[in-house]
Amino acid sequence: MLTLPTEDARVEPYRLTGTPLTPRAPKVPLTRTAFAAAHVVSDPLRERSPWDGRPAVDWDATLAFRRQLWNQGLGLAEAMDTAQRGMGVDWPTALELIQRTMRAAKAHPLTPRVACGAGTDHKAAAELATSDAILAAYTTQAEAIEAAGGQLILMASRAFTAINATPEIYHHVYRRLIDQAAQPVILHWLGDMFDPALTGYWGSTDVAEASDFVLDLIRENPAKVDGIKISLLDQAHEEQFRARLPAGVRLYTGDDFNYAPLIEGDGTHHSHALLGIFAAIAPAASQALEALAQGDSATYHRLLAPTVPLSREIFRAPTRFYKAGIAFLSWLNGHQTHFIMPAGFQSSRDITHYAQVFRLADKAGLLSRPDLAEARMTTLLSLHGIDQS
Repeated sequence: MLTLPTEDARVEPYRLTGTPLTPRAPKVPLTRTAFAAAHVVSDPLRERSPWDGRPAVDWDATLAFRRQLWNQGLGLAEAMDTAQRGMGVDWPTALELIQRTMRAAKAHPLTPRVACGAGTDHKAAAELATSDAILAAYTTQAEAIEAAGGQLILMASRAFTAINATPEIYHHVYRRLIDQAAQPVILHWLGDMFDPALTGYWGSTDVAEASDFVLDLIRENPAKVDGIKISLLDQAHEEQFRARLPAGVRLYTGDDFNYAPLIEGDGTHHSHALLGIFAAIAPAASQALEALAQGDSATYHRLLAPTVPLSREIFRAPTRFYKAGIAFLSWLNGHQTHFIMPAGFQSSRDITHYAQVFRLADKAGLLSRPDLAEARMTTLLSLHGIDQS
């Protein structure tokens, strides 16, 4: 029995009641491509000046976390927003992460898919004042990722919005990046709820205008676009957008609120997945996708339904702090020995949030080692002055 805080500043008793899902590989090939965006595990013993220094990474734990995702049949979106790109993890660290991950993926028996984020974050904003400078920065990262064997995700870059880029500037940069890529790329549309600095991406604050622009961009050379990840948390927009995509171009949902109906689809179109929440709910996600592949819609929804309140809590506003919830569940489930994040990011959420994540993860069957999760939650509560005696 634990004593957990509530949103109205009370405490109340809580007893674990969930039945943990057992992580396992799918029994059948999945009919949806699913990338889980994973976090980075810090090394607290080597961390120095966490707010303004380079992060220290526990590479063994970081790669072990990725292997257990692959063991469950999921692909990996590497060095993305979930890995704190631009929020504690710099490009040199991200590149080492990509290189280590690609070596591990090539050695894994399931030969998992890995796509990696290419951006412009190795350059200061003052160095990215023109379209050619932005293109050169992207190209530097893209070439490094392709040299490691990774597929490109062209991450949304703050450099565009910082210079109030016009659609013509976006077109110049993205046309070149898409056409020069070694294999089809994944585009990345991250809404301002995830990063306020990306407001007005694609050269317009009007979502309909921005949608028309990026669809035209894709139609110019659809063979070089694997798909586009959209993270706008707007189910109706995503459904309308994917229906307009050229044949063979995937919509990868980044909607951590409405992923269940979007992935299932409407009978004509469906979304694939590139989701941070899938790293936190991997057993439920993998087994739900297995059920979907078997035509078992009831089991699909039974497994995913209790994960939606959990995801909504983890991704609640300010949404950009969601990474803390991903790392928190990793710690509770024994994938890492501590709850410390690059740049001290664990402090971005409060104890009432972590208590609610704990409750909802339990109800969803996602505390795989209940005794360990309870012991670690007890430690965190004690550090916040909430007595468990």
